[in-house]
Amino acid sequence: MGTKTPYILAVIIVAIYTGMYVMSKAAFNEGMNGFVFVFYRQAAASLLLLPIALVRERKNLRSLPLGLLVKLFFLALIGTTIGMNLSNASMTLTSATVASAASNSTPVITFCLALLLRMEVVKFRSSSGVAKLIGVALCLAGALIIAFYTGPSLSPINHHRAFRARTAAHASKAPSHGAWVIGTFFMVLSNVTWSIWMVWQAALLKEYPNKMLLTTAQCVLSMAQSFVVAAVAERDFAKWKLHFDISLLAVAYTGFVVTGVAYYLQAWCVQIKGPVFLAVWNPLCFVLTTFCSSSFLGEIVHLGSIVGGLLLVCGLYSVLWGKSRESRVFECRANTISGVQDGQEHKNPQAAELGKREQEEATSMSAVEVV
Repeated sequence: MGTKTPYILAVIIVAIYTGMYVMSKAAFNEGMNGFVFVFYRQAAASLLLLPIALVRERKNLRSLPLGLLVKLFFLALIGTTIGMNLSNASMTLTSATVASAASNSTPVITFCLALLLRMEVVKFRSSSGVAKLIGVALCLAGALIIAFYTGPSLSPINHHRAFRARTAAHASKAPSHGAWVIGTFFMVLSNVTWSIWMVWQAALLKEYPNKMLLTTAQCVLSMAQSFVVAAVAERDFAKWKLHFDISLLAVAYTGFVVTGVAYYLQAWCVQIKGPVFLAVWNPLCFVLTTFCSSSFLGEIVHLGSIVGGLLLVCGLYSVLWGKSRESRVFECRANTISGVQDGQEHKNPQAAELGKREQEEATSMSAVEVV
């Protein structure tokens, strides 16, 4: 496939996540409890990853220190258990379109957290710094519009839904304004937890760079945590039974395809083109999810969701442009310093050493990539 490989991978990843949003929403419309859904999803992912990890990394299992396991416990709690439950609660109260639109704010929230932790730098007088700030403002405006402005509704593209709810109580219909605001707030909180997870996991990967063991450990720990949460939220275990319907398909899809296939393809794509390249494709997921949720679920799409989603997309691209321009400036500065160093090293060893230090500082100022 050659140079087309990253683009094919990006489209496949977007399609997989589109299916995740649509199938998850269909399962919730069937009446499945969102907390139970997270437990089954993590159980399916653990069933897939644990045997692979035991076969491939059995020699490294004993190298996992207790302190790292404690960190992984809280990392799984924040990024997976809490994050997924908030996301599912949001999707239950709003729509698959809102969930996919809000995902575009995750890189921006990650940037804000990195800025607070002094892992990111903003120069207010530079075009890249201004672009980052504009991106943050656009994302904030987009989230507020989705939450507080509904606007006129757009009729479903297909009135014959592929996934029909068994009860009228869970059929696709417009939620109340209060539920919509709360659902949007839950989705923003979910994106905050995912951003914390990404920043913290980047630090843990430097401490212990075994991705397979870290991922598997988080899945198993999250499965145990999710069981406790689901048992408290849904005490009627008769409602935990999976039927041969969209609920079982959604659990299998999110557990095996999303965790097993999409996560691997993401790592492959990031390795080839970097994390910014993959983030650029996020808006396509928003477009596809809007179309598919309207076609297959009969969801009512509101103008406020479309406008807010477009602002989130613009905010995402603004931050990514600022990051890209900043990286080019740092690269040019590093090359200039390197050239001066090569030309003057034999004349002034002290200047050469200073140039090395300046080059290291120039290339390390952007500590966190937007993912």
